[in-house]
Amino acid sequence: MPVTLVQVDFPHAGPWGAEMASAFEGLAQSIAAEPGFLFKYWTEDQAQGIAGGIYGFASRAEAEAYLTMHTARLQGFGITGIRGLILDVNEPLSRIDKAPVL
Repeated sequence: MPVTLVQVDFPHAGPWGAEMASAFEGLAQSIAAEPGFLFKYWTEDQAQGIAGGIYGFASRAEAEAYLTMHTARLQGFGITGIRGLILDVNEPLSRIDKAPVL
């Protein structure tokens, strides 16, 4: 099955680690219910002051719809400097390099 990735990052002042997991558990549950959602790797880099994620979606259309909605949601939280990309996965090369391809 083809996977479309969404990559998002933005400036973030915390919380980090376990505190982030606790603070954003409800958001994580909401994301898991999005149409076409397959997975998300939550990303954070406290030294750079950024957070975000890598998401897998079943189709490009669902990935695009999610990125539009999520960008607006983040902006509603007062977050600026949001960067979002939609990327296709080259499955044959990803398999060689042991990526968990669905």
